[in-house]
Amino acid sequence: MLDQTRPGLRSLIVWLAFIASIALGMLVAPFPVASQLASKVFRVGHLAAGGRTPDGGPPRPLREGLKAFGYVEGQNIVYEVRFAEGRMERLPSSVAELVRLKVDVLVAQGGLAAVAAKEATSTIPIVLAPAAGDAVAAGLIASLARPGGNVTGLTDESVQLSAKRMELLKEAVPKAARIAVLWNTSDQGMTLRYREIEKAARILHVEVQALGVREPDDFEVAFSTMARHRPDAMFLVADPLTIMNRKRFIDFAATQRIPAMYEFDFIVHDGGLMSYGPSQEESFRQAALYIDRILKGAKPADLPAQQPTRYNLAVNLKTAATLGLTIPPSLLLRTDDVVQ
Repeated sequence: MLDQTRPGLRSLIVWLAFIASIALGMLVAPFPVASQLASKVFRVGHLAAGGRTPDGGPPRPLREGLKAFGYVEGQNIVYEVRFAEGRMERLPSSVAELVRLKVDVLVAQGGLAAVAAKEATSTIPIVLAPAAGDAVAAGLIASLARPGGNVTGLTDESVQLSAKRMELLKEAVPKAARIAVLWNTSDQGMTLRYREIEKAARILHVEVQALGVREPDDFEVAFSTMARHRPDAMFLVADPLTIMNRKRFIDFAATQRIPAMYEFDFIVHDGGLMSYGPSQEESFRQAALYIDRILKGAKPADLPAQQPTRYNLAVNLKTAATLGLTIPPSLLLRTDDVVQ
């Protein structure tokens, strides 16, 4: 069995130091900060590689997190949001618009959005939001403790998570000998994650059916391939492109009766079988903490990047029943979120 993912001691120490620095900063200069929040209107840019939110603004947990820090939309903060909606060629022009608007901080959601933001500016602070991938491996930051440059925020543990997800999928489907993996090949962070999945598969003695996509039309090609060469299970690597097309993947899995692993629990609530990963809502609230610190004068280079501190296992029992799959009791006992 592969080791279960847990936040490392070093990551915990870095996070505690980060929290301590926040508390110290608030004690040292509370009155100037309060005055600044009351008198200045901050402009926050949000670049998302994925689909538009229902109201066209940044994700709700991010705005709620900033509101908790005293930022009121239309009073002391405004949002400039650009969505690529899965068309990654839109990212360079979208981020160029945000740079021209002279935003005070730029939030990058998705690995390709983060790369585009870093290429567009070396002066505007950039905060990495969920789904940005492994920021160190992708070259977005120098290290967790010392990000360097103008980029910091949230990053993944691609090695440990990929192995754990494969292990959990294999535990749910013990007879699985071939697992299809679908990922966005144009996203370096997701490709790095796929390579770790390959390594985990070798340890588990499982064959990987590699199905890379670059645009929405590629999904039908991937589905046709799986229909001809049926895998025993599937794994969807989550980035903005695949998340936008998740319903197509979920529907295909249901029609073909193929168990599938996902990376976020909201996909399980949408009808996916199982997931293992951090809470996106919690991650966006962490991103709000970075934004607050930067708007109060902190430099990204001085704010350690963070990996998630907690991972949740979610299982949809209704989907399992539809697939004719019995989830082992030993796995259900470790499940944090059971969807009936």
